[in-house]
Amino acid sequence: MRITTPILLAAALAAGPALAQTSPAKNNVAIKDAHTVDDGASRSGANSFTQAQAREHIAKSGFTNVSGLTKDAHGVWRGTAKKGARTLHVGLDFKGNVSTGK
Repeated sequence: MRITTPILLAAALAAGPALAQTSPAKNNVAIKDAHTVDDGASRSGANSFTQAQAREHIAKSGFTNVSGLTKDAHGVWRGTAKKGARTLHVGLDFKGNVSTGK
């Protein structure tokens, strides 16, 4: 019994890392390189854009007169902006997606 206990312990310790599961790497880039308009819903998440960066990002997505930007409880910058002659509600999520609507 004395010899088998250390052998079992050594085998258990050696097998531990082999049993650990690893998740596949996620492609979760925080900020998109391209300025895109995503007419879907904005995604909740910790948003590291400053107000000035949010305004610039929305403007580079084709909007003008970006104003009234405030960060909501879900981390989405929300305000209004013009696209052509229309004034729209816009949002900017933590991934850099610009959405229109409420």
